[in-house]
Amino acid sequence: METFIEILKSILIGIVQGITEWLPVSSTGHMIIVNDLFPLKVSPEFWELFEVVIQLGSILAVLILFFDKLNPFSKKKAPELKKKTWTLWLKVIVAMIPTAIIGIPIDLLIDHLFGDHPMGMLLLICSALIIYGIFFILIERFGSKKPKIYTDVYDIDYLTAVKIGCFQSLSVVPGTSRSGSTILGASLVGASREAAAEFSFFLAIPVMLGASLLKAAKALLIDKISIGLTEIVVLIAGTLTAFVVSLVVIKFLMNFVKKHSFEVFGWYRIALGVILIVYSLVKYL
Repeated sequence: METFIEILKSILIGIVQGITEWLPVSSTGHMIIVNDLFPLKVSPEFWELFEVVIQLGSILAVLILFFDKLNPFSKKKAPELKKKTWTLWLKVIVAMIPTAIIGIPIDLLIDHLFGDHPMGMLLLICSALIIYGIFFILIERFGSKKPKIYTDVYDIDYLTAVKIGCFQSLSVVPGTSRSGSTILGASLVGASREAAAEFSFFLAIPVMLGASLLKAAKALLIDKISIGLTEIVVLIAGTLTAFVVSLVVIKFLMNFVKKHSFEVFGWYRIALGVILIVYSLVKYL
């Protein structure tokens, strides 16, 4: 019975991961609430591994949904389109450079300032949720009417990819949301909502895949954490759930942005930020 309950918790966490990883609402803020309300009865070391591995399920969903668009070897593509696909991958790689140069120092600084201060970290997350929420609302109300330079993800040039990468580097601040940062940045530099969302998804592949594999390898090979049958089942359940939910959410978002603005996500972020502030005050005061 206890194992069954842990599996149900992992499925719930997988659902939250699959939804919030791709919508610009911050997976961190949601995971804090879910983990506090429905914590898995596992070691802290296994929980860190679990958080990393279920992201692989989300990434697999992107690879499957956009396989044709991302595959430069497809026999269905004309030579010109194959060339565009290779170029798109190069732009994704170029966009990762600012993430390493800018993002790593910011991440180290945040860990130094807030690593031992959970209340401070929660308030940082709340602030990021609210501030980015306001940005989404302002951009949609005052910037959405401007003509978009890049209506297709293939049209995004190298310089613009670097600019989007700079915005992605800000996602190391907990509560900003990786997809939120890249979509917001892409919108500001002239990408349509659809192109911004797609480029955000593609950027996630090397960033999340690399981080997940490195952390998983460290946990298993260096830290050598103990994993029993229950942990394996919990890991599989959470990862499969994140994969299936991600498939649904990515399709939803791509259809949503064709007809609707991101303003609703801005208001949602503000509401979540306020809820987390109240939650943190009740918990730590």
